[in-house]
Amino acid sequence: MSTSAPKDPSVRVRFCPSPTGSPHVGLARTALFNWAFARHHGGTFVFRIEDTDAARDSQESYETLLEVMRWLGFDWDEGPEVGGPHGPYRQSERFETYRAVAAKLLDSGRAYHCYCTADELEERNAKARAEGRTPGYDGHCRSLTDEQRAAYEAEGRKPVVLVRMPDSPTTCDDLVRWEITFRAENVPDYVLVRGNGHPLYTLVNPVDDALMEITHVLRGEDLLSSTPRQIALYDALREIGVAHGPTPRFGHLPYVMGQGNRKLSKRDPESNLLGYREKGFLPEGLLNYLALLGWAIADDNDIFSMEEMVAAFEIDRVNPNPARFDIKKCEAINATHLRALDPGDLAERMVPYLQAAGLIEGEPTPAQRDLLAAATPLVQERMVTLGECVDMLGFLFAGEDFSRDPADAAKLLDNDEGRQVVKAAHDVLASLDTWSTEQIDEALRAGLVERLGLKPRTAFGAVRVAVTGRRISPPLFESLELLGREQSLARLAEASA
Repeated sequence: MSTSAPKDPSVRVRFCPSPTGSPHVGLARTALFNWAFARHHGGTFVFRIEDTDAARDSQESYETLLEVMRWLGFDWDEGPEVGGPHGPYRQSERFETYRAVAAKLLDSGRAYHCYCTADELEERNAKARAEGRTPGYDGHCRSLTDEQRAAYEAEGRKPVVLVRMPDSPTTCDDLVRWEITFRAENVPDYVLVRGNGHPLYTLVNPVDDALMEITHVLRGEDLLSSTPRQIALYDALREIGVAHGPTPRFGHLPYVMGQGNRKLSKRDPESNLLGYREKGFLPEGLLNYLALLGWAIADDNDIFSMEEMVAAFEIDRVNPNPARFDIKKCEAINATHLRALDPGDLAERMVPYLQAAGLIEGEPTPAQRDLLAAATPLVQERMVTLGECVDMLGFLFAGEDFSRDPADAAKLLDNDEGRQVVKAAHDVLASLDTWSTEQIDEALRAGLVERLGLKPRTAFGAVRVAVTGRRISPPLFESLELLGREQSLARLAEASA
């Protein structure tokens, strides 16, 4: 274990997703590591929206991003909804800034216009490959004369803006992967602005990092290849007076792998963050698991709170090797957090799922809240996600809409033996003077197990399906008490008919 580094309140990190598609677990893991790093140091967490791709970005995705960030419990010091001294924090609102910076880069000679067509570039790349040279932009337009530029423009060509890369290697002291050197021939000049004047990620990302005074860039390993480009551009931005501080420190987080040891993609079912919320994963449980995808609080401890993570988080403890997403472990960690909740808190968190299933309409009534509070301890040790409360507790709130699982009913109830067992249960329970768990337990054991000679599993299985609708439910006797005499006897009578 590394020794704890001194706290640095000057730390400024950013989380800058694009509002395209549904948020995924890799996105949340990146947000988590940036947030924990900033909070550990008492620094600043900047939330920035990179929405320069009008064809793919959408307002719906933007609003979903904010909703998911709030659901996960992230707070940000600067960004949408909270503002800050370096706003605006949506790149679509910063185009004038990018145009001005591109003009300064051109005036300084750190960038230049390129008039090459796609066909010309591909022809030269094909020739390079045939001659055993590394393909890539060959600097064809680096030193055009005024006459050459005028000739290209007379043809109607719209130039792109390229940055001049250094002719020497670029070295990055990566916070996760240690020192990495990129050879100059592998990092050719690259495009900053399209021919239509639209700025690209390659320009806007470093410009915003410079203007927002970002000190550390923690991002996915898939962006490692862009690092030498951004280091070179940062040097150019410093030269023209746009950047005033040192180049940010980079740390590239390991890939998250899915099934078949391939990188987890947005299309993979286990990648969709909204799916985890719909199933009822706790934010703290999901974040605990995501933290383990490349980091560990201790060798013998997989369960921790976000407060504990913040206190312990050191970026040099991040493992550079790919991390495999294991849904079973994710569920187990979530279940541990769910069982540690105060029962009152758990009951409140289950309400939206019961509402979504139509079991509770509007705000719960006092009677419904009391019933849920009484039932919660019966299922807390059995649940993995909040969404399971619908199947486990739905029978208590269904009323006239009560139904049984067809497969469970066919197996245990819809036969002569099942109906006989349920009728016997109805008869012994109807004679009770007191409707309590203890009296129900005693009556059913005496009437079904001792008198009829049935095994408890056979006797109670049919009764369970009759009153709860499922083979798997909270403890039977407690369930009958909560359901009440009237509804319990009515369901038993109907099932035995």
